Amino acid sequence: MSIPTDLKYTDSHEWVKSESDGTVTIGVTHHAQELLGDMVFVELPQVGRELAQKEECAVAESVKAAADIYAPISGEVTEINSELESEPEKINQDAYSAWLFKLKPTNASELDGLLDAAGYQTRLENEDH
Repeated sequence: MSIPTDLKYTDSHEWVKSESDGTVTIGVTHHAQELLGDMVFVELPQVGRELAQKEECAVAESVKAAADIYAPISGEVTEINSELESEPEKINQDAYSAWLFKLKPTNASELDGLLDAAGYQTRLENEDH
């Protein structure tokens, strides 16, 4: 699976897409959904919630395990993908289009500290060793 080059990534396997309106869209990577297996439940943060960078803010549960999802940057939750509450398997079908939530950043410079596609690829290779 190729890693989209227009996204940023975290060490905890979230992806971040910067939107033209200044918000960011967040989801879990293909690698993360592969590790978890078939998704059965997703708990998303409340709209309006203020998140700190690296704060636990959502949970993805699969037939194998539950995984915490962390805020890649600080900000206010502006929207959630409520479709996933009834159809969590969409994450397995296409992790990069099944976004979880959107944030309005409170410190956009935090984006600069995230991994680019090449950095994330290197992280995955190092994880396998």
